[in-house]
Amino acid sequence: MKRFSKRQGHTISDIEITVREDAPVELRHFIVQCVYDLHKQPSFLRTVICKVLRKFPDRNNWGEYPNIALEVEDLILGCEWFNVYDIIEAIWDALDLPEREEFTNELNDYFKETGIGWKIEFGLIETRGDENFEKVISKVSIVLNSASLLTANTEIKEAIADLSRRPAPDITGAIQHSLACLECVCREAIGDQKATLGDLMKKADGVIPKPLDIAIDKIWGYTSEQGRHLREGRTPDYLEAELVVELSAAISTYLGKKLGGIDYIENHEADLPF
Repeated sequence: MKRFSKRQGHTISDIEITVREDAPVELRHFIVQCVYDLHKQPSFLRTVICKVLRKFPDRNNWGEYPNIALEVEDLILGCEWFNVYDIIEAIWDALDLPEREEFTNELNDYFKETGIGWKIEFGLIETRGDENFEKVISKVSIVLNSASLLTANTEIKEAIADLSRRPAPDITGAIQHSLACLECVCREAIGDQKATLGDLMKKADGVIPKPLDIAIDKIWGYTSEQGRHLREGRTPDYLEAELVVELSAAISTYLGKKLGGIDYIENHEADLPF
């Protein structure tokens, strides 16, 4: 049953993301409470957690409360931060469909309200950006798929997967895959299946409005250096990679619409999505 705030349409605005490589104590307690709210016993949680952590349940703990419940608490409070997100995925796998939906909604709301940069997407923990990032990323996949740009769609999904890797994101992989997405879409839009993105921009007159072609060329230059030809001491950070992914996705959405893609929310307008 929905709580008062949900029934009345009240929501808390997303706060700034401050947590990525961590799983705060409050989150760990919240996960346990969410599972108990689904009328699951501590033994259910113990089974899931022990499998993730590769531990054997304590044979001396028989009663659900307080013995197994305390064991569950010790296990989830004592594990590495990235294992907590593994546990969330394992719990989701062990639930039935209605329970999965409730569990997903509760955790995603918690992530937004506490500034945790993760979300549950079809049972997997993925990186979560700010509101604009989320809108761009959710739209690009739909547009590219509807325009039959399947390779480009795969590349942008790989970029998100690289940002979502734990315990450390694959920064260069995210940059490379987002660039590959943009390159695929530009090749279709310009009609040259072999040229690099830099060369494509020399042929983009009439296809890509100025000065957007210059912006794409600059992205190409940046990603060629930071995503492909790394220099010692100049490794890009997470925020830089997130920016490249967002820009590539936004431009790919624009070009994807010009190639016939739609996002099912807006019409065929090809306005730039930023």
